[in-house]
Amino acid sequence: MTTAGFRRERLGDLQAGVDAALADLGERDAVARLWARDHTLWAEDPTEISDRMGWLEVTDDMLAAGARLDAVAEQAKADGFTHVVVMGMGGSSLFPEVLARTFGEVATGLELSVLDSTDPAAVAGILAQSPPETTLFVASSKSGGTVETRSHLDFFWDRVARPEAFAVVTDPGSALGDLARERSYREVFENRTDIGGRYSALSFFGLVPAALAGVDWRALVASAQAVSPALRDGDPAANPGLRLGAILGAAVKAGRDKVTLVIDPRIETFGLWLEQLLAESTGKHGTGTVPIVDEPLGPSDLYGADRLFVAIGDVDQEIGLDVLAGEGHPVVELSFAEATDLGAQVLLWEVATALCGAVLEINPYDQPNVAEAKEATKEVLASGRPDLPATTLAEVLDQVGPGDYLAVQAYMEPFDPAVPQLEELRLALRDEFKVATTFGIGPRFLHSTGQLHKGGPPTGVFLQVVGDDPSDAAIPGQDFTFSELKHAQADGDLATFAKHGLRAVRTTLAELAARA
Repeated sequence: MTTAGFRRERLGDLQAGVDAALADLGERDAVARLWARDHTLWAEDPTEISDRMGWLEVTDDMLAAGARLDAVAEQAKADGFTHVVVMGMGGSSLFPEVLARTFGEVATGLELSVLDSTDPAAVAGILAQSPPETTLFVASSKSGGTVETRSHLDFFWDRVARPEAFAVVTDPGSALGDLARERSYREVFENRTDIGGRYSALSFFGLVPAALAGVDWRALVASAQAVSPALRDGDPAANPGLRLGAILGAAVKAGRDKVTLVIDPRIETFGLWLEQLLAESTGKHGTGTVPIVDEPLGPSDLYGADRLFVAIGDVDQEIGLDVLAGEGHPVVELSFAEATDLGAQVLLWEVATALCGAVLEINPYDQPNVAEAKEATKEVLASGRPDLPATTLAEVLDQVGPGDYLAVQAYMEPFDPAVPQLEELRLALRDEFKVATTFGIGPRFLHSTGQLHKGGPPTGVFLQVVGDDPSDAAIPGQDFTFSELKHAQADGDLATFAKHGLRAVRTTLAELAARA
């Protein structure tokens, strides 16, 4: 039985573009070439394509490693561990975060938490809720050199320093793996190297946390394998990934690049993972899909001709979707049965995103602009805060127009009381300007939507809010603290926006609230 597919589609004036995209993909034999790992579907140069397609068969690898995954999880419980903290960024943390929030109430393993923030309060919060005697710390980084993850690892190693309480997930040959062996960590899981971070949910990066938390990871894999035959079919009527990829690509070409996701409450945090997949895969060379996550539907007059609506599962806003479809907005509804069908959704969207890249004639596996913010952070840490263009919130908002999107970016602890206030202000801005809006926690979004912000369509208007840090924490072995790192990341991101000539401003919660 297919565990992910189309329930209904109402494409309106997008229909002709979708038909053309499907015809083009058919003529190019795109589905067969995807599964054959033919890099020429996207580019003549195989760089960052041929070595990034292991996600197509990773579920077989995970089943082969199943005994080890189960044994590690069982032994951790037997040894008295009650909590597991995953320290990672982007593709190393977002799917574990989805698992923690989706299965946290029913999982039978260790209590799963994710740390992907440099805010000192976030680090202190994890420290406070993680008993040092019974917490397993998992550092997760493909490269092994992610500054946030290494800082978190050094912080907790300095306080716990028991090798049996640490494990890593990384690629072979990384410095993180070498360090783990040098310190005799409990486990070193080495992922296959031909999987990029955002395509790694069904690899060790997603399934090690799943197993430790007691999530039925085999059911996740089984749901992906159940939908796989359909995703190999060249017939768009039978292949939901092909059809969805064509819709996403055709929508971008038609100017409907704001894909607004309405997600079943049972898996509402799936949008966090999906946001990175879409933004980082397609947001480059001045084009791409702009994922709009956690923006509740409002009256139809709020939406322009730049929207595509995609609903996943049973949503409580079906009446709103009917109204939007009736007024000509394209609306797609995907089926979803139960939480373990997340595996099928992952594979469906990965295939769709890869084929969307073919429609847009871009490489869905590279991220040419991601390093810019990282380098800017290093520059700030080394040389101090850069000179930034003098601008005001009013000046930036005066430039907002149809087809733009407003991105509220909060460098603060994810559970800061200011976060829900900013989320409400986000909706107030949407209602006032009648444009799409996003909300991101920094530095998480740098590893998720950051590529889109710098490399995608130049329609973003970025409102940065940086929380105060009444207390701080040192990072062992570094000459900067967590607060200094967070502020350097925020400063570096603003500098990168300025370099690209994008509309961005630093503001405050009070300033935003005063004009709402």
